[in-house]
Amino acid sequence: MMTAAVFANGTKESKTASSDTRPTIRLITDATGIDDKSFNAAAWRGILSYYGDTWENQKNRGTKYDTIACQTQDMYIPVLKQVSDEAPDLIVVTGFTFADALNEVAPLYPNQKYMIVDVDWVNQPNVMQFIFTEEQGSYLVGAVAALQAQEEKIAHPKFGFIGGVPGATITKFEVGYIQGLKSIIPDAEIVDFYANDWGKPELAKTQAKNWYDGGVYAIYSAAGGTGNGTIAQAKEYRMGGKNVWAIGVDSDQYADGIYEGKKSAVLTSMVKRVESATLYALKSLDSKTFKAGVVSLSLKDNGVGYSQANPALSPAVIKKVEQIKADIISGKVKVIGTYKEALAAGKVPTGLGAKDN
Repeated sequence: MMTAAVFANGTKESKTASSDTRPTIRLITDATGIDDKSFNAAAWRGILSYYGDTWENQKNRGTKYDTIACQTQDMYIPVLKQVSDEAPDLIVVTGFTFADALNEVAPLYPNQKYMIVDVDWVNQPNVMQFIFTEEQGSYLVGAVAALQAQEEKIAHPKFGFIGGVPGATITKFEVGYIQGLKSIIPDAEIVDFYANDWGKPELAKTQAKNWYDGGVYAIYSAAGGTGNGTIAQAKEYRMGGKNVWAIGVDSDQYADGIYEGKKSAVLTSMVKRVESATLYALKSLDSKTFKAGVVSLSLKDNGVGYSQANPALSPAVIKKVEQIKADIISGKVKVIGTYKEALAAGKVPTGLGAKDN
């Protein structure tokens, strides 16, 4: 437990002088920051929730919590060291791209507590790691898209997937989504594309336009801020009367897709409750139960799910997907999380850009 913390805005908070004994936390993100409306935003929401703050009123920011965005991966190690020198009670990094940097820095600060999301291989004694069963939530949004296509009587619908940087985590999104699609439409045509970047929405927008023009009905993006380009293109086309959909990720992106009244180009979102992870870690500090190791948050744990916010989503579709959800939780439906296993089981096509490592 630290006695004093110096934050990015230069303020200093002394625990000995304050009656607020809640832990202090710093969130370190990639270049897309907490305004990515996706992954980082979800982590930030958990922090805000813990301190009783809101996005509009972040009154404890700069004293109890703060955030810093690394503009390049070269900044990961120096920023981690800088923040570790400041010694907040908990340092959070979001995403597997931070794994190597954290593995290097954490041993240098054995008394500092860290938390990382989407990683289970940083086996340091001061690091709490969170993983999610993204394949389960992605299976649900795949089923939603396929069932909605059937409801709308779309003949031979095509479906797309846009990933950020390929790796084991994003593979879970893709192969889960495809399994969900094919559970409803076994011969569904699938196309995929990897932007190799979390912060280039223009790449996703261009790819989405090409696909929509080629008859793709729905595109699911698991690409951080890059995926916002898919939503932008879907909005443009729906405003023009074209029946295409985007599927959001991590946060419920329904509001980001609104183009008229309550009409949104985001049919549903795979909600990955990263906020559950940050809340879990902060509460463990409160209760002095913080423990290094891996915490897995599944559909059963309410770690993942799907959004029903869009009024265009058919009630009949929701009813069917709720049954699928129950079947996954009960174990009746098994969702595979690796490309290798999904290929071997005949659940996904060959030639995808997905990687298991």
